Amino acid sequence: MRKIILVILGVLLLTGSVYKAYVLVTAPKEDKKAKNLTYKPVAVETIQNNDIPIIVDANGSAEALKKFELFSEVEGVFEYSSKNFRPGQTFNKGDILFSINNEEFEANVISAKSDFFNLIVSIIADIKLDFPNEFDKWQSYLDAFDVNNPINTLPETSKQLTYFITGRGVLSSYYNIKNLEVRLNKFQILAPFDGVLSEATINPGTLIRPGQRLGEFIDTSIYEVEISLQKAMIPYLKVNDTVRIKTLEGNVSTAGKIVRINSQIDQQTQTVQVFVKVEDNNIKEGQYLKAEIQAQTIENAYSINRSLINNDNQIFVVKDSILAYKTVKPVYYYEQKAIVRGLENGDIIMTSNLSSAYPGMLVKVD
Repeated sequence: MRKIILVILGVLLLTGSVYKAYVLVTAPKEDKKAKNLTYKPVAVETIQNNDIPIIVDANGSAEALKKFELFSEVEGVFEYSSKNFRPGQTFNKGDILFSINNEEFEANVISAKSDFFNLIVSIIADIKLDFPNEFDKWQSYLDAFDVNNPINTLPETSKQLTYFITGRGVLSSYYNIKNLEVRLNKFQILAPFDGVLSEATINPGTLIRPGQRLGEFIDTSIYEVEISLQKAMIPYLKVNDTVRIKTLEGNVSTAGKIVRINSQIDQQTQTVQVFVKVEDNNIKEGQYLKAEIQAQTIENAYSINRSLINNDNQIFVVKDSILAYKTVKPVYYYEQKAIVRGLENGDIIMTSNLSSAYPGMLVKVD
C-alpha cells in the first residue's frame, strides 16, 4: 500500500513539473526593451493658419507740422505786437507778431518814389512828342501816382519806348523802389496761421539786428510723430495706414495716419523712419507719445512663442509620439511672439520649453 501511494505521488509530481515547464515555455516573452522606454509628457498645439493683422507698438515725440521760426532781416527797435510777445501767447492768422520801427527806412522809400515821380515828369513831354500813341497811358500813370502807396506797375510799352525809358533810367529806378518796398514789408511780421508763440527771445524796446532769431511760432492743431521701425516691418506698411496715438499717461487717445515712410535705412540701428500725422489740440509740442500701428495683414500664418524657434528657424513638431524638426519662416517678431509661415494646417507643434528635447525623442501629449 505504501509503495502504491509513493508511486501515485511521484506520478503527480512529475505531471505537475511537466505542466509547469510547458507553461513557462509557451508563455509570451516580456519585451525588456519596451519596458525600459520612457515617454516625456509635453504640451502641444494643433496648427490652424489664419490671416493675422500686424499691430506694431512704437514710441516717438510730437513735433508741430507747421513751425515758423522768426528771424529779422532788417535792423531797428522792436516797437509793437498785437498781443504780448511771450511764450504761450496765441495769435490768429493775420495778427501782428512783431513790428520794428521803420520810420527812417520808410522815409527813404518815399524819397525814392518822389525822385522816380520827378523822373517820369521829366520825360513825359518827350513821350508825347515821340510816342503820342502811348502818351495817355503814361499821363494816367502820373495822375494816379502816390508816394504814400505801393508803386503801381508800369504801363505796357512798345519796344522803342522801352529802349527810351531804359536809357533814361526809368526801369532801374522802378525796380529799385520795388526792392525797397519788399524790404519795408519785412519790418512787420504777421501770423501766417492760427497758432501759439512757443518761444520768444526779445522784449519791446529791444534793438533788433539782421539775422537775429526772435522766437518760434507753431500751429498747435497738427503734429507729426516720428517713429523708428525695424526694416522687416516696412513691406507691411503703407501711406495712410491707421495709427492709434496715446500719451504715456493714457489720458489722450486719438487717431493718426502714416504720411511718409523714409526710403533710407539707418546704418547703425537698421531701422526706418516713419512719420505719423495727428490732429489733436490736446497734444503738445515735444510730448512723448505711444503709437499703435495697424499695419497690413499677413496671410496664411500662425503666431507662436518666440522661445520655440531655435537659431536655425526650426521648431519641434510631434509625429506619432516622436519629436521632429520643422523649418519655419519668421515674418514678424513681437516682444514675446513671432508670426511664422511654413506650418501646415493640422501640424502638431510642441509648446513646452523643454531644454532636453531632441529629434526622435518619445513624447506623450498632455
